[in-house]
Amino acid sequence: MAHPSPDRHPGRSPFGTSPSWHLPTGWFARRRRPATARSVLAGEAAAEAARKTSQELPPAPEEAPEEPEFPVVGDVAAAAFFDLDNTVMQGAALFHFGRGLYKRHFFHKRDLARFAWQQIYFRLAGSENPEHMADVRNSALSIVQGHRVSELMSIGEEIYDEYMAERVWPGTRALAQAHLDAGQKVWLVTAAPVETATIIARRLGLTGALGTVAESVGGVYTGKLVGEPLHGPAKAEAVRALAAAENLELSRCAAYSDSANDIPMLSLVGHPYAINPDSRLRKHAREQGWRLRDYRTGRKAVKIGIPAAAGVGALAGGAAAAVALQRRRR
Repeated sequence: MAHPSPDRHPGRSPFGTSPSWHLPTGWFARRRRPATARSVLAGEAAAEAARKTSQELPPAPEEAPEEPEFPVVGDVAAAAFFDLDNTVMQGAALFHFGRGLYKRHFFHKRDLARFAWQQIYFRLAGSENPEHMADVRNSALSIVQGHRVSELMSIGEEIYDEYMAERVWPGTRALAQAHLDAGQKVWLVTAAPVETATIIARRLGLTGALGTVAESVGGVYTGKLVGEPLHGPAKAEAVRALAAAENLELSRCAAYSDSANDIPMLSLVGHPYAINPDSRLRKHAREQGWRLRDYRTGRKAVKIGIPAAAGVGALAGGAAAAVALQRRRR
């Protein structure tokens, strides 16, 4: 498949809006930041992108969901933050997205075999080796390098209808709707690409999404990330940055996740929920007295797809948020 030519309008935002984004000199030539600094950058960039894209999302559809124990109606200083994979949606969004890209010939069988081997290695090793995670991230980035952001957004809409719409957990969806009905904002927080996360948020009627932000110039992916994948500590940084920008009180906010990797995010808020939890999170939640919800049936649901931590969130993203953040810091 031929790569499209770079955008002839370099001032155009990858989110399709009119503001002009101008990359500062030497922005992408800086030396690699320490891990903590990269987590902060990834989190703050995701928060900036989420705030901009949420302004374009339509209002939530009217439903009659099952009411949870809270939220408090009219508490505008509160919001809810939902992890995506196995919390809102069964399985990994990136796995389904990858299926759609493969169907559209974005990569070949040899690439699929490489990703499968990397997934097997991850499960056998039982830990997130930094070098291995970097290899997976770079493999994923190479797939979309040279493609337009708008192209991936359009394809993402189709893939949602094909593979994702029927995999949303009704119970978690009802929890999110209850927050919306109470007049609170609801955000997805995921290592999936910010474009993919935004599509899912729009389809569910949520406020917006925090996701991994990848570098793009003139609306074309460069094959690099802004910071690092929005995973673990980076998610907590994103929530913290968004709460500050939105004047939220984290002690009045709620967060929902299935994974122990999200304990940093869950620990930030006053109302943490373990949803379809893995064994580590279930144990931690019980020790801390956190609420648990499990919408799976039978034995523990099998998680499918390449782990979000692997950095496949680099399949998409938007450098515009990071540029705006850099301008604000000046």
